[in-house]
Amino acid sequence: MLRLQKLTKTYKTGDQALKDIDLEVPKGQVLALIGPSGAGKSTMIRCINRLVEPTGGSVWLDDVDLAQLGAGALRRARREMGMIFQEYALVERLTVMENVLSGRLGYVGFWRSFLRKFPQSDVDEAFRLLDRVGLLHMADKRADELSGGQRQRVGICRALIQNPKLLLVDEPTASLDPKTSRQIMRLINELCRERGLAAIINIHDVALAQMFVP
Repeated sequence: MLRLQKLTKTYKTGDQALKDIDLEVPKGQVLALIGPSGAGKSTMIRCINRLVEPTGGSVWLDDVDLAQLGAGALRRARREMGMIFQEYALVERLTVMENVLSGRLGYVGFWRSFLRKFPQSDVDEAFRLLDRVGLLHMADKRADELSGGQRQRVGICRALIQNPKLLLVDEPTASLDPKTSRQIMRLINELCRERGLAAIINIHDVALAQMFVP
């Protein structure tokens, strides 16, 4: 499903973060990227969805080379790649529900997104996801009222409401305490299995990876 061929990233400073990376991730496989800070794990994840532009190589999602797409086609392709961020990337002044629904922005027109008028089917799915992660009772709370673990659960819902083929997960537990870290990793693993999702999880904690990534 996902195939990297000779993926390379060299920064303008001359620093090389990635060199000739080859990787295949079939449908449904959950893969952990393990390594110290600065090893290029986050860069690789961001090169896949082109939040960071690679300087060489190919990124194939099914039969589409993402590295060759123009802006419009890339926006459409990103619908199929959910991203879970280390620092959550929530809009603090918006509610939990609004943050989750922001994962549907790539599917609705400009005015619907500007006015935050989402189809009822999207709202229903957001409620289902929040119920699944144990946050249904917090749907109307602002993001800045949440704990770190709660914020990460909202981020997971936002990624899943895209209905992606692939999850890109960047250090999901780096800002969390050990107990919450285990809960979040267990949740990600369960959701991937339930939905048949492929996932790449960037993580520095070897023990957590061994515990929750098959």
